[in-house]
Amino acid sequence: MTAPPLLGTAPAVRSVPGPRTVRRRIYTCWGLLVLNVIPFYPGAGHLLPIPGIIGKLITQGSLGVALILAMSINRRGSIRRSTFILLVTVMAGVAVMDSLRSEFIFGSLYRVCRLIAFLLTLLLLTPWWGRRDLLLVKAHLTIVGIVLGSVLVGYVVAPGVAMGTEGRLGGAIWPIPPTQVGRYAATAIGLTAILWMSGTIQRRTALITATVALPILLLSHTRTALVSMAAGLLIAGLSLFRTRARVRRAFATGTVIVSIGALSLSSVLTTWIARGQDTSQLSNLTGRTVVWDQVLSKPRGWFELLFGIGLTNKSFNGLAIDSNWISTYYELGLVGVAINIAMLLFLLITASFRPHGVHRALALYLVGYAIVSSFTETGLGDASLALLELALAASLLLPTLNRGPR
Repeated sequence: MTAPPLLGTAPAVRSVPGPRTVRRRIYTCWGLLVLNVIPFYPGAGHLLPIPGIIGKLITQGSLGVALILAMSINRRGSIRRSTFILLVTVMAGVAVMDSLRSEFIFGSLYRVCRLIAFLLTLLLLTPWWGRRDLLLVKAHLTIVGIVLGSVLVGYVVAPGVAMGTEGRLGGAIWPIPPTQVGRYAATAIGLTAILWMSGTIQRRTALITATVALPILLLSHTRTALVSMAAGLLIAGLSLFRTRARVRRAFATGTVIVSIGALSLSSVLTTWIARGQDTSQLSNLTGRTVVWDQVLSKPRGWFELLFGIGLTNKSFNGLAIDSNWISTYYELGLVGVAINIAMLLFLLITASFRPHGVHRALALYLVGYAIVSSFTETGLGDASLALLELALAASLLLPTLNRGPR
């Protein structure tokens, strides 16, 4: 008997990937999407002599190539409908309306077009959502591994360039900021840990990943990534707690290790968390609350209150906003904030209807990470790594295809 469709989804499309070339194209397409959401900062130290304009053309042009590649894979234009995709489409519609009224219309329109192209690429990949073999999760982990490999090579070749002036690990081969390096490392650790706890991969693979990714996370000094990863693992682990003895043993072992570490390494942990900052910097979240107060106190009419001013570079008066909720309110208004909340709630509610297993646990990890990190990072209101990982979570919550890969 075929299972009924989940909340907000249509029955599965009965098309499956064909030869291995299609799978390779999917990996390449996903990698291009990841490349598109890696910002290129010309002023950041890096080894490759890439001019700023060329670097930006590479990152922005990768989205167009990804869209063309997705069309070549899905020539019939088959799609699987999802409420998550519908919500992102509504958000893009609000952004289009805002951009036509924006003071910086050309920049806003460009960002809207980028969001639409990003959405279309994901839409064309929906026939491969909900697969038993976790094709998109494997693709994401592969691309994340390549990114972390480049960071590691850069650190070995030029540690001074990789650590930067602030003593935080970033990309030296490609100028990846430390915050994103931390997020990639946390993603690799979190997803691999869940795959191991669910019995999908071997312990050796999980240990190798943790051995490589954990030092990268610690050297990046990204507190948000560490806290978000811990929260995501807790939520995902609890979803497997009753059905997996391995998870119960892992929780017991983890509790002992954390307790011993907190007692014996408290001074080291305090130094790492402080990151050389004083009490005032920690209390205002490294200056974030100052920018947030400025955004919230800015006078705005009823239209801007509801719909915002259009997509921007996520800054206010030259300072980074660094909060998804404040930046979404600034760009897309209360309507945009409501759409973001609806996206997260939809994924959580849908996960509650999914059977206990690896698909549900992976999705809960990604959603839990997104919720915690959204308070000090941006992304859910625009084409970004955060939105891409939420789309990955949505793909895991669609009904599983009955047929496997050919």
